[in-house]
Amino acid sequence: MSDELAPEIAALLENAEADLAADEEIEQNHEEDLTVDPANLKPTAPWAPVNLLIKHFQPVERFFSDTYTTQVFNDASYYKVALSGEKEGAQRLHTVLSKYLNCQDAKDRTVLRQQLVTAYWEFVRSLAPKMASRSTPEIKKMVLRYGVVLPSLFTTEQKDMFSKAIVENVSNEPVYYLDEWFRDIAAGRIKISATDESPVRKKPAAGSAEEAARIMQLKTKNAGKLQSAENFLTMKESERAMLEAEIRSRIDIVFDHPPIMGAEPHKQPLSEMQKRIVFEINERLRAFLKNDKELTSYAAEFEEAKEISNSLEQKLASGAEQNVEVSSSEIDTEITTVRQMAKMTVGRQGNQFPIFTREFFHCIPRETGFRENVIDIMSWIESVDPTAFCRMHKNVLNRIVPFVILIPTYGEFGFCWEPFDRYNRITSRGRIVIPMYPKSLKAALLMAVADLRWQVAKEKASYYWMEEGLTGQYYQWFVSEKLKGDIKDYFIKDYLLWMTKESEGVQRLEKDIRGIFWRHMPFAQEVKEKLRTRSLVYQELYQRDLNRAMSDGY
Repeated sequence: MSDELAPEIAALLENAEADLAADEEIEQNHEEDLTVDPANLKPTAPWAPVNLLIKHFQPVERFFSDTYTTQVFNDASYYKVALSGEKEGAQRLHTVLSKYLNCQDAKDRTVLRQQLVTAYWEFVRSLAPKMASRSTPEIKKMVLRYGVVLPSLFTTEQKDMFSKAIVENVSNEPVYYLDEWFRDIAAGRIKISATDESPVRKKPAAGSAEEAARIMQLKTKNAGKLQSAENFLTMKESERAMLEAEIRSRIDIVFDHPPIMGAEPHKQPLSEMQKRIVFEINERLRAFLKNDKELTSYAAEFEEAKEISNSLEQKLASGAEQNVEVSSSEIDTEITTVRQMAKMTVGRQGNQFPIFTREFFHCIPRETGFRENVIDIMSWIESVDPTAFCRMHKNVLNRIVPFVILIPTYGEFGFCWEPFDRYNRITSRGRIVIPMYPKSLKAALLMAVADLRWQVAKEKASYYWMEEGLTGQYYQWFVSEKLKGDIKDYFIKDYLLWMTKESEGVQRLEKDIRGIFWRHMPFAQEVKEKLRTRSLVYQELYQRDLNRAMSDGY
């Protein structure tokens, strides 16, 4: 008996294989058409609304240029241009700086250093509002950006390094040097930072600056709802398109009936595979109806938020818009806030000297707080702790990278100034502050991210922050251990150990803390996979994840 297949059976097999291949190709093409690749997405501008479709940072292509990006530090008139036009502030800074540089007595230098701090920030008060003007010389911007008042205080290597730093924000990530921060504040692109001072409340007159500010406040609050609704609407539309493609391709398979060999033109009944696909179609149709119900709800939310947005736009256009410009008093308030930020990066006993000098600068190029270095470390943080920059809304994690303000100080401490805008808790960016010249840039960023995580979790739990979630479980452990001091400081120290030691399999945390962090601040899956092979401690935590997933309690 021959092992060869009958011609008609071979033909049927070929047709079936061709149909399956075609089906796979159709599904693949639909997925390629409907899925947006996050790898190709990048922010449109550092001040632009959050794009919730972006899932990670773009890799940093260059940390420094091969050639000079600016020649200002070699300009013989740098000091003169930096101080010109700043009136009394510049004169006082020049006087105190000259005395300080020429002083030999240690006690007198200490006194002059304190005077120099005050003189510098008064000079900044005059300089900062000019950042919004295109005619402002680049030298003045570099003074604010790096704290470089006198280039002769550079070493040759330091001058070369700063001259090759990338000037423009090519990534469009919300990482700001001080000159850029004041530029966008003055232009009204970014709201001034929150302070503890209570605003004086009075009834605004129609068309007044107060009325315009009130409308802008309402617009900001509504913007979060609008963007959130649009994001959910987009997700559901994409999900619907995927379901439609799957249903359509499966119907095509079910409706394909090859002829009965030898009994043409009669066609074959449904095959076993086609019968299974009929049941799959029923399941997908149920999912399709569920999707439509959710899509209808989100579409209604979006239309409502859009209508409110249009109404507020009309009110602004009808007379209040001309008053929306940032007032000089608001810029002045932001300067005071930034000075407070600078103090906090240094701490009570740190070096508050505000001017760049080789005497205090000891950073290597990759440990200096240039934007590219900061983004690279933030990308590493996100690769280990994927939810570091995420906030939950309606059971969906939204990735919202905070504003990062780089302040030229010799501080050690990064911190979170505000976790989000109080008028838009859904999609607004928080604000973290990073010193540019720390001993460890990674440690400063980890402190800031830990602070951000703590504040976001605390605000989410609200009145129950000592009972629920991350902060609640950590607080209960803190009390049980009878520890004293600021609980947030303990949390930040533990987070640093979590990211630098525990992520590498080096056990440094208490068992209870490790369990809390594993549950509420989980490592990336590949990190978990690596750790489970390192120790039974991590294997047990990994098994708990599997158990929770199986019981739908995750």
